[in-house]
Amino acid sequence: MQFAYQARDSGGRIRDGAIAAADTDEAARLLRRDGLYLLSLKEQAEDAAGGELALFRRRVSRSDIIYFTNQLAVMVDAGVPLAEALAGLARQHENPRLKQVLSDVQTAVESGDDLSTSLARFPGQFDSTYVNLVKASEVSGTLAPMLERIATQARADLETRSKVTGALMYPGVMLVMCVGVSTFLLAYVFPKLTPMFEARSLELPGPTEFMMRLSNAIVFGWYWFILGGIALVAGFVWGRKQPWGRMALDWFWIHVPILGPLLRKVAISRSIRTLATTINAGVPVLEAIRLGSAVSGNIFYERSWEQVADRVTAGKQIHEALDGNSLFPPTLLQMISSGETTGKLGAVLDKVSDYFDSEVGNAVKTTTSLLEPIMVFAMGGVIGTIALAMLLPIFKLSTGH
Repeated sequence: MQFAYQARDSGGRIRDGAIAAADTDEAARLLRRDGLYLLSLKEQAEDAAGGELALFRRRVSRSDIIYFTNQLAVMVDAGVPLAEALAGLARQHENPRLKQVLSDVQTAVESGDDLSTSLARFPGQFDSTYVNLVKASEVSGTLAPMLERIATQARADLETRSKVTGALMYPGVMLVMCVGVSTFLLAYVFPKLTPMFEARSLELPGPTEFMMRLSNAIVFGWYWFILGGIALVAGFVWGRKQPWGRMALDWFWIHVPILGPLLRKVAISRSIRTLATTINAGVPVLEAIRLGSAVSGNIFYERSWEQVADRVTAGKQIHEALDGNSLFPPTLLQMISSGETTGKLGAVLDKVSDYFDSEVGNAVKTTTSLLEPIMVFAMGGVIGTIALAMLLPIFKLSTGH
C-alpha cells in the first residue's frame, strides 16, 4: 500500500512524499525511524498509469530490478547526478509500478534523503541486503561499483532459481501427465467396459474390482475430488504460512532423497554469495552474517547462521562457529578457516561462492538425470496397473475361464 505523508525533519523543514507499507502503523514507524515527525498520513488511491486497475498492474520482477540497478550504476559512474539519473530511469521504464517507485525514490532523494533510506521504503522491491549494500557504498563513496556488484549477485541468484525451477519442472510435468492419463482411463474408458463385464457375470480379479470402484467414485462423485483438491491446496497454502508449517516443509525439502542435496547447496550458495558481497563492501561481519542468513530461504539454515552470529559475538571465528553443524560441509569450514587465517576472508568467500555456484549446476544435472528414469518408471507403473486391471477380465473371457 502507498501512503502520502507530510512530516517535519530534525531541521524543522516540511517534507512531502510517499511511502510503501502494509498499514498506517508500519508507515508511521518507518517515518519515525528515518527521524521524521509525522504531520499527516493518508492512503493513496491505487490508480495505475493509463487507468489500469491495480489487479492488472504489472508486478516488479527481479529482472526489472537487475536492469534498473545496472542502468543506475552506469549513469552514476558517468557522473550523472543521482536524482537526475533516477528521473531518467523512471521516464524510460515501461513497468508502471516500477516507474512509480522510482519517482517516489527520486522525490525522497531530492528532499535530502540518502539513496539507501529512500530505497528502504520499498521493501517489496529492494530487500534488506540491497539496502545495506547501498548504505555501505554511500559511506565508502563506491556507489557505482557496488551497484554493479549488486546486479551481478542478483543475476547469479536469478540463474540459480532458474536452474532449480528447471530441475523441478520435469517431475512436475510428468506428474500432471500421469494424473491426466489415469483420470481419462478411469473416467472414460473403464465405464465403457463395465457393462460387458457385468453382462457376462464374471468374477472380477481384485485389481479390476478396485479400479471399477475407483472409476465409479470419479464418475459419480467427481465434485468431491474437486472439493478435496481445493481444500488440500488451501490447507497447504495456509499451513506454509504458519511457523510450524514452514518448519516442517523446510525440513522435508533438505532431507528428501535426490532433491535434498541440491536444495542444501542452493541455500549455502545464496548465503555465502551474500556474505562475500557484504563483507567485501565493508559491512560489519555480524551484520553480514545476518544478511546471509535472511537470504538462505530455509529456516534451518537461517537459525544456523543466527547461531553463528551469536558465537562470533562471543569471540569465536566464523569457521569455529560453524564447526559441528551438520548442515555445512567440512570443505566450507576449511575454506573459511584459510580466509580468516590469512586475513583475506572476503576474497576467499568470493571463491567459495563461485565454487558452490558450480556445485549447484552439477547438482541440478545429477538430480535431473536421476529424476527422469524414476518418474518414467512411476508413471509407467501407475498407468500399467490401470491397463492391466482392464485387460485381466478380457484375457479371462478369451480363455473361457
